[in-house]
Amino acid sequence: MKNQKNIMEEDCPFCMIGEHVEVLCKTDIAMAILDSFPISPGHTLVIPKRHIPDYFDLTVEEQNELWQLVNRCKVILQDRFHPDGFNIGINVGEMAGQSIFHVHIHLIPRYEGDVKNPKGGVRHIIPGKGYY
Repeated sequence: MKNQKNIMEEDCPFCMIGEHVEVLCKTDIAMAILDSFPISPGHTLVIPKRHIPDYFDLTVEEQNELWQLVNRCKVILQDRFHPDGFNIGINVGEMAGQSIFHVHIHLIPRYEGDVKNPKGGVRHIIPGKGYY
């Protein structure tokens, strides 16, 4: 693990975080940043520092660290943006919509009225499956 911890890929935007990106919090293993293309105010990405494409290939230690950061960020976002709810998601693989092949968890604040009917939440990733 120690030899792989900080492996970086030159073309990966999450391996080369620019100075313009706001880091909400970080640890030795992971960091949380505000999304550069947010779908709502406070949209946050929780990212392991080790470059790895697939969430399921992370170590248990890395997975635990990511979820601890999700919890820390929720408190930060609640205080700063005052959302009414959250969606949390991970895209694993191209057919699931993954476009940056470095694991990242989306923590998306939701606000009353941001969609006409929020029922079904993440089920709406496949049209027509959100309402049941």
